Amino acid sequence: MHKPILTTPHAKLSTYIIGFLLSLYLTLTAYWLTVHGALSRDTLIAAILGLAVIQFFVQAFFFLHIGKESKPRWNLLVFGFMLLIVLIVVIGSLWIMANLEYHHDVTPAELNNSIIEDEVAQP
Repeated sequence: MHKPILTTPHAKLSTYIIGFLLSLYLTLTAYWLTVHGALSRDTLIAAILGLAVIQFFVQAFFFLHIGKESKPRWNLLVFGFMLLIVLIVVIGSLWIMANLEYHHDVTPAELNNSIIEDEVAQP
């Protein structure tokens, strides 16, 4: 006997609309907080990171249908690997931006002297 290819029914259009509206709301909230300067710098960063995490789970649930699959172990493994890659990219990006911000306020002569001092100080 032939087994059907799709063992679960397709998601309803309303699921995609709800996911889209939630994603749009979260994105516009982060934009509004940034543009209007409603929060201090550290609080703004924490709020944007919180909204990003919520957005991540909204998209995973409403668009990727995590939790509704027939082989949850494999999907959990792929989800974990994807989460690791996202964390590496986000942390790496924040690290690079912090380093750029540190060197942005330095004049070229001061930066050159700092590099020379670092090179001389190393054995």
